[in-house]
Amino acid sequence: MDYQNLIQHPSHKPRIISVVGNSKIEVKPDYAELQIEVVTQSSDLSTAQRENAQRMNQVIQALLALNINRNDIQTAFFNVFPRYDFVEGKQVFREYEVSNGLTVNVHDVNSVGIVIDTAIKNGANRISQLEFKLANDSLHYQKALQLALQNAHEKADAIASSLRLTYKPLPVEIIEETSGGPILLRTVAVTQSSFETPIEQGMITVEATLNVKYQF
Repeated sequence: MDYQNLIQHPSHKPRIISVVGNSKIEVKPDYAELQIEVVTQSSDLSTAQRENAQRMNQVIQALLALNINRNDIQTAFFNVFPRYDFVEGKQVFREYEVSNGLTVNVHDVNSVGIVIDTAIKNGANRISQLEFKLANDSLHYQKALQLALQNAHEKADAIASSLRLTYKPLPVEIIEETSGGPILLRTVAVTQSSFETPIEQGMITVEATLNVKYQF
């Protein structure tokens, strides 16, 4: 009887090193997207609409004069709201409010302040949103992923060196941490009514995180 075949060799689970690779890069924005609004009020709806249209047309012409392409100027919304006061518990009509918003892409980020001032001087009375963006965000994020993987390799090598392994750990699983994701927008709230608006675009942070498992 061959007892050798009855010997059960225990299976060895692979040894795993798990590390998290991180990267963060700073990128200059390629363009700015801002929302310019004209808000008018009147007890007569036609008057409020007419004044709004005149002021908005003047704003658009002023933006075109700054060499902003017409394709970079789009209507974001147009709203009409009746406004009421409450007098002795009763709702009393006060006036109509007409609001017209434009989304404007400014490719010369250094001129954002000039664009805002020009819009305000020509009839706009609200800048509700300003975002600095990247034209090719995926390219920057891919670079951040590469750096995150490099960071993971460095951590694994450091652990292997501490354990005095004679060979480098082999990556067997790489998981992208999507919750971290790339940070592609830098939002600035603008409530500026005076001229010579100072705008600092700063840098956009693009981050990537990878969970990597290495076998050794």
